Amino acid sequence: MRVLTAFFAALFLLSSCSPKLSDYTNRLQKSNNWSEDELRQIQFYLSSDIVLKRQIKEGSSEIVNGKIKMENGRQIEEILIPRKTPGVFLFSPKTERCAVAFEGNSENRFLMFGPNPKAGNRYVLLASDWDKRKGKVTYDGKTYYVDSNSAFAGLQVDLRRIRKTKVNSRVAKGRKID
Repeated sequence: MRVLTAFFAALFLLSSCSPKLSDYTNRLQKSNNWSEDELRQIQFYLSSDIVLKRQIKEGSSEIVNGKIKMENGRQIEEILIPRKTPGVFLFSPKTERCAVAFEGNSENRFLMFGPNPKAGNRYVLLASDWDKRKGKVTYDGKTYYVDSNSAFAGLQVDLRRIRKTKVNSRVAKGRKID
């Protein structure tokens, strides 16, 4: 019985330390009015897997960070960014757009996110073109395709951690006429 109690106590302590993630939404951004510097201090997470794919041209051997698969007789480079992968804000090219990096190797390895009214104004993956089955994104300066499952992959934040506010206070002592 003691072992079982100790197990559940340990499980409770570990679960209380893990982040409680909330969707990063347009409303959350506007209500907090975070600047770009403040956004750089927030740890973002991915809500669901994103799989980037691109066809490798014949004679090309420049595979850096992906795995090669054969698909219908073609060589395909695939990069998986799993759910709950931590990411950092890099820049905002325009209002309501965020470039977020999930890899530390290059400043060009980022994906764009923005609010989508069809997803409750959650910041979700943006692509330059979407059709019913896939979207076209730029990653590390190359064109990749994501399937429709990645269309609603969004950003999440740990609100408990963000809301831990540090307050610097002092008491004014007053000022007298000389």
